[in-house]
Amino acid sequence: MCPVSAVASPATAEPATTIDPLLGGRVRLLQPRTGYRVAIDPVLLAAAVGARAGEHVLDAGCGTGAAARCLAARSPEVRVVGLERDPESAALARASVALNRLEGRVRILEGDLGRPPRELRATGFAWVMSNPPFHEPGRTEPPADGSRQRARLESLPLERWIAACLARLAPGGRLVLIHRADRLDAILASLAGRAGAIDIFPLWPKPGRPAGRVLVRARKGSRAPARLLPGLVLHRADGTYTEAAESILRGAQPLPW
Repeated sequence: MCPVSAVASPATAEPATTIDPLLGGRVRLLQPRTGYRVAIDPVLLAAAVGARAGEHVLDAGCGTGAAARCLAARSPEVRVVGLERDPESAALARASVALNRLEGRVRILEGDLGRPPRELRATGFAWVMSNPPFHEPGRTEPPADGSRQRARLESLPLERWIAACLARLAPGGRLVLIHRADRLDAILASLAGRAGAIDIFPLWPKPGRPAGRVLVRARKGSRAPARLLPGLVLHRADGTYTEAAESILRGAQPLPW
C-alpha cells in the first residue's frame, strides 16, 4: 500500500497525488497533483548513466525519485540510493519505490547533500547522477508554490553542489549532471582540477534551435581532455518527439554518448 497516494485535497476530495507512467509504462511515478511535477530531464539523466552490473549509483537531490527508478528499470543489476532533503518529496519517492516493487534495488534517504547522512560519507559510489535545482536565489522570481521553490532554487551554490557530488564518488567514479545550457561555463569551472574526461552532450529542443539543456559526464581525478558530442534533437519541427528521443524516453534505450 502507498498511504501517500491516498491523501485527498479537502477542497476537491481528489487525491493529492497522481500516478504517472514513465519509460512507456515501465515505471509508475507518484507525484503531487499540483506544484512541481517531473518533466523529461530525470528520464534523460538516467539514460546517461552507464552503470554496470553490481555498481552502486547515488541520485543526489532525487526529488520524487524519477531518475532513480528509471535507472533501476533500465539496469536491473544496478543498485541506486536516492538522497533528498525535502521530507514530502522523500516520502513520495519511498512510496513510489514500493509501488514499483523496487525495494531491493532502490533506497531513499532523507538528508542534505551538503551534510550527507553518515552512511553516505562512508561510501564511495561508482556513479553519482544529479538534476540540481536550476536557479540561483535572487536571480529569478521565486515560484509561489513551496514545492516548486524547493525543486528550482539552489540550496547550495552550483560549485558546492558539484563538489559535494564528487566527494561521494570513489576514485575514478563518474558524475553525470543535467542542467541549463547557459550554466555550462559554471559547471566546467567547478570540475576544473577535480575531474576530467568530460563529455558534453547538448539537448537541442528542435532543429536549428540553441540547446536549452546539457548533459555533462566527468570522471573523478581524470586529466583526459573534454569532448563536445553531437547531442540529441528532442523534437521535430511540428513539436512531436524525434525517433531518437522516443527510443530513450519511451523505449528505455541508453543515451547515445
